[in-house]
Amino acid sequence: MSEEKNTYDVIFGTARLSFPHLFQTSVFGGEDTGKYDATFILDKTEHASVIKELKAKIVKLTKEKFKGAALPAERLCLKDGDESDREEYMGAYVLKASTSRKPRVFDGNGQQADESMGLEKAEELFHSGCYVHGKISLWAQDNKFGKRINANLVGIKYAKDGEHFGAPPAAPEEFDVFGDSEDFDEAMNF
Repeated sequence: MSEEKNTYDVIFGTARLSFPHLFQTSVFGGEDTGKYDATFILDKTEHASVIKELKAKIVKLTKEKFKGAALPAERLCLKDGDESDREEYMGAYVLKASTSRKPRVFDGNGQQADESMGLEKAEELFHSGCYVHGKISLWAQDNKFGKRINANLVGIKYAKDGEHFGAPPAAPEEFDVFGDSEDFDEAMNF
């Protein structure tokens, strides 16, 4: 813990990745947020000790910064996935982390994963549904935007592949039906 900033680091392994924005900042409501972010899905059974650690550190930060005043669930970076409408979050806790600085991102061999490996390849490796190891830093926010317990995204390392959430990405051969034609009706024989 950094006494000066009241932050608590947490490292966890093999969490499912959701909504990653690791190589480009995310866009919300059509606006660039200026932040890199990721959501980690922590299974309630498999990650029970990490969830317990996160909850304890959130309580500690709340006591230190807000004199123990309870914050509503929507003001916490850790949320119960069973209270979500997303199927992939059921039976898990969901941890949202972000940073204004590009996070350290590593492939499965511990090599820096970045645009030098090709943005498309890097984003495909770190897709929604893959498994990663992560490091975050919990901190308390108390400013004009309100009181919250947030997680700063420090680093992430690829662990293993997982089934993509939602529809899988399109493959180039799926568009072969169009050939060299620029006319949709002609290519589709309408």
